[in-house]
Amino acid sequence: MPGSPVDPAGPQRSHGVAAVPQLDRLLPIAHDGTVLRRFRPDDLSRFHDYRSDAVLATYQGWSVMSADEARRFVERMAAEASLPRGDWVQLAVADAENDRLLGDVGIHVDADGHAAEIGFTLCRQAQGRGHAVRAVRSALALVFASTAVERVRAVADARNAPSMRLLERAGFAREAERQAFFKGERCTEFVYVCRRGAPERG
Repeated sequence: MPGSPVDPAGPQRSHGVAAVPQLDRLLPIAHDGTVLRRFRPDDLSRFHDYRSDAVLATYQGWSVMSADEARRFVERMAAEASLPRGDWVQLAVADAENDRLLGDVGIHVDADGHAAEIGFTLCRQAQGRGHAVRAVRSALALVFASTAVERVRAVADARNAPSMRLLERAGFAREAERQAFFKGERCTEFVYVCRRGAPERG
């Protein structure tokens, strides 16, 4: 599954740029048993568990995190109150039944505010139950409701068929193919795009 193209353990803050409305007014978003919300300090243990999974990291933009890196990341995201242009913000994906952390969605609003990018990670134990596609749809709704963004892109490794199917179910269409050098090897990536007003798929 695609994640942020740069490791979110150490994002660079963009100073002096506009941010979208406060997240506390927009979140949480609940959708058929899946909740998109801000991170909380008590998410740390579960976050570190899946961000320590080397198999899960295979097609992700992030690398396995140490306990200290995970702690600093969760603290920073728990304090993030907006979606600043030109930077990545990760939102928590949780099970609506017990609010247990299942994964996260990264959102990057471009510096010019015209487009955005989404990446996602879901722990392996929670996969196959629809949580990821519902979280991506919620993230799209958040972006389109709170910004002037007209198109949201996502990038999938050509070897990652489940991620591509998920993006198509969420309303994305493949628009481009490119060659990349990722985690020490050459690969093919597909760029998917969802435009404002695009219908959801099954």
